[in-house]
Amino acid sequence: MSEAVATHAVHEELGLWRTYVFSTDHKMIAKQFLFLGLFMMILGGLMALMLRWQLAWPETQVPGTRWIPGPNMTDGYMNPAFYNTLFTMHATIMIFFVVMPILVGCFGNFLIPLMIGARDMAFPVLNMLSFWVGAVSGIVMLAGFFVPGGHAAGGWTSYAPLTAVTQYTGVNWGQNLWCMGLIILGISSLMGSINYITTIINMRAPGMTFFRLPLVIWSLFIVAVLLLLALPVLTSALAMLLLDRMAGTSFFLPEGGGEPLLWQHLFWFFGHPEVYILILPAMGIASDILSVFSRKPIFGYRAMAFSMIGIAFLSWIVWGHHMFQSGMSPTLGFSFMVTTMVIAVPSAIKTFNWLGTIWGGSIRFTTPMLNALAFVSMFVIGGLSGIFMASTPVDIFIHDTYFIVAHIHYVVFGGSVFGLFAAIYYWFPKMFGRMMNEPLGKIHFFATFIAYNCTFFPMHILGVGGMMRRIYNPLQYEFLKPLQQINIFITVSAVALGLAQIPFVINFFWSLFAGKKAERNPWKANTLEWVAPSPPPHGNFDAIPVVYRGPYEYSSPEVTEDYLPQNRQIVPQRAAAH
Repeated sequence: MSEAVATHAVHEELGLWRTYVFSTDHKMIAKQFLFLGLFMMILGGLMALMLRWQLAWPETQVPGTRWIPGPNMTDGYMNPAFYNTLFTMHATIMIFFVVMPILVGCFGNFLIPLMIGARDMAFPVLNMLSFWVGAVSGIVMLAGFFVPGGHAAGGWTSYAPLTAVTQYTGVNWGQNLWCMGLIILGISSLMGSINYITTIINMRAPGMTFFRLPLVIWSLFIVAVLLLLALPVLTSALAMLLLDRMAGTSFFLPEGGGEPLLWQHLFWFFGHPEVYILILPAMGIASDILSVFSRKPIFGYRAMAFSMIGIAFLSWIVWGHHMFQSGMSPTLGFSFMVTTMVIAVPSAIKTFNWLGTIWGGSIRFTTPMLNALAFVSMFVIGGLSGIFMASTPVDIFIHDTYFIVAHIHYVVFGGSVFGLFAAIYYWFPKMFGRMMNEPLGKIHFFATFIAYNCTFFPMHILGVGGMMRRIYNPLQYEFLKPLQQINIFITVSAVALGLAQIPFVINFFWSLFAGKKAERNPWKANTLEWVAPSPPPHGNFDAIPVVYRGPYEYSSPEVTEDYLPQNRQIVPQRAAAH
């Protein structure tokens, strides 16, 4: 058995600005990403509620919106242009400024050094810059609401030539700022991905081999590789779109010899890996949480790791299933259909391994466990609906209907956001040194779970009934009038879903200041971060731990409440001096 490597954690006293604002400590940067993401979640959620009100009760006043100035709202009545802006910005904010900052920015920063036994990230200053560049991108994106011409209104996909044309409407600075904001965000994410990859490869504790890494670290490592390869493609496409809009080029404009489908190819070549950038961290989080609260090692650890690698590889060759309606060759469409169905195989492996993990376990239904189980069940529903879209004939019927809206929300909300909540409840004691309130957490979970399914499951029915996505007034279409009661039910459920987040907000901020003091390892977990104090000090560990067993490797198949001292992953020893 190796001894711990004693090192001296040198910590100079820093001022307020260096400690809380321009910090280079990975834990403080993680908290900054968390608060940025939660703030953006509130904005994105309010936009969603405004959209749903308009769809349920068209041509009526949207409550609480009389204060919105300018041509967007007239005495609380929404115009069609502002409706287009809302669904564009709702999706953009939720994908790029909520899920990515929290799952990748927050928990990537917080967990990677702690779970691999490192003092900090490989490049602390670059880490600090990644947050502040990301914050600037959010400011640029939101500034589009306050410029002439209105904000971006072409959907989060911003298909050309709709978004590339300026001669009919004048220069829409909102669309320009949308492009600039995502370019800046791409730079931020590239900084983070370089840091993550370097840290995981070069800074693992002695004995921490790749196949002793927790699955959440595997997922974040794979996500960092996807970001490193995918974001330059999106950045290039956005730069070309900006040049079409501002410099007179014709990359995507047919009248100048451009090709509108080029935008779709470039966007979805980024966009499908982006789906797994959003969901893979939640998969890793759920894997670790299910193992801890089933009191069992993860079932099929290596299969889980290789399935995530397989998902990452296959994500590059399935983008064409978003373009079945674009007129592509049937032969090419068939190849994309096959690869899309094949990518379901590694996802199924993960699902059955999660079931194998909890099978026969001594399950504890804590709030993190409930959210992790919700993630698995909702991901299964979202994945099964995705199989319908993988089939070209079926996709032709349901393309651009509310069936697609239901699918993406089951994957991104039912998947990523339930994973996000599971992570917050689970690692809150380690981040802030206090426990969140369990009864309040369970109220939040059950209210969210019920309201969520009441909101998004009926959208499948709307989609099969032919309701198109992104329409301003369903009552303008005679064949949609019989479905209007479903729209009203969805909106009422969406309001309930918004109200269900109030217990979470109360719990989060109350626990932050007055929650019960957390033990070093309140969940009796078996990964390295729980060896550090709660919250971890500067430098994380008294001494760099030496790993002699992976977090899912136990000396006995019988896992009991007191298994941890006998089967701990590391040998913790204190440094002689600090």
